[in-house]
Amino acid sequence: MAFIDTTWQTFRPAEGFYTSEIEAPRPLPVRTFLPVNYEPRYPYPLLVFFHGQGGNEEQILRLAPRLSRRNYICIGLRGPVNLGTRPDGKKRFSWGDGASFSLVEDYLIRAVEQTRRNYHVHSERIYLAGFAEGATMAYRLGLTFPEKLGGVISLNGIMPRQNKPLFRLPEMRSLRVFIGHGIANSIVPLSMARDDWRLLYTAGLNVEMNTYPTTHKLHGNMLRDINRWVIKNCTEE
Repeated sequence: MAFIDTTWQTFRPAEGFYTSEIEAPRPLPVRTFLPVNYEPRYPYPLLVFFHGQGGNEEQILRLAPRLSRRNYICIGLRGPVNLGTRPDGKKRFSWGDGASFSLVEDYLIRAVEQTRRNYHVHSERIYLAGFAEGATMAYRLGLTFPEKLGGVISLNGIMPRQNKPLFRLPEMRSLRVFIGHGIANSIVPLSMARDDWRLLYTAGLNVEMNTYPTTHKLHGNMLRDINRWVIKNCTEE
């Protein structure tokens, strides 16, 4: 009989941020946020965060405790394209133009598998959440294997415009999508996000779109609405 490690079923790590690495095929970071009073026997929703252009996994995961300190396990991933450093010394990364998609897909799968080995994650409540450029990557991954995910969250981002993003339409209809967009966003115009909503709604997906009084920046109410949306999805399953 094979030995199965069930340590995670009784281990109670403290709330906070943790960093680990996976080999895929080079070391790639996984930044993790664990909720307060983590309960190892409760299957948590998992939110996977994708940063915007010039960001990194630490920066984007700072949203996790602002979203909820209790409801989710969250991880942040790093774009494969190194853009150098900012004046404050922080490293900057990008998800690229799609040429690295297979690498990112493998990265995501390994990161989720590692997280599920260490913590109790609900297999049907995995959400991809992206900001700006990261939202496009979250869309691309979510629309590629929708049957493995609970939904996609786009914050001030847009769907990919190339390579037939709806090529798996029958399977996609089970995917939930949340779109949050600033009404004064001059970098990614609101009209593009509305086009995405219209396309997904017409295709038969369960999609919700909310607008906010902001530019290309995140608005506090976006996080409030994401928390409400995910909890609602979990209770409707």
